[in-house]
Amino acid sequence: MKLFPRCLPVCAALILLTGCSTPADRIPQHQAAFDAWPADIRENVKAGHVAVGYMPEMVQVALGEPDRVFTTTATQGAPVEVWVYLDHSPSWSIGVGVGGSNGSSAIGTSVGVSNQNWGPNEKMRVVFEAGRVVAIEQRRK
Repeated sequence: MKLFPRCLPVCAALILLTGCSTPADRIPQHQAAFDAWPADIRENVKAGHVAVGYMPEMVQVALGEPDRVFTTTATQGAPVEVWVYLDHSPSWSIGVGVGGSNGSSAIGTSVGVSNQNWGPNEKMRVVFEAGRVVAIEQRRK
């Protein structure tokens, strides 16, 4: 059966659609600001890392656009902005099924891929106060 060669382009397209941009892709869009940052910050941003004290543009270049943004009010009443990043890595599943009815039987298999945009899959929260990162929360695996 020649089903596998027919589905190969569809599978390849699905894998490409789950890809994401990298810091190297985002740096040229913020080149002037990037060049003005201290060398240690530039290296962290290139590696996709952020730290307390970073400004929003530094975080955006390192991690990309957040998936969610919300604000909350801290104890002192100052607004705090929280950027939430989700885990967009593909997850794979394989299923096998067997069924039968009236003397006949069937066997089926499937392979699925999902980027899990629908679930509670937060991987990181970056908390800003007065335009600077004041906390970074990461999910333990």
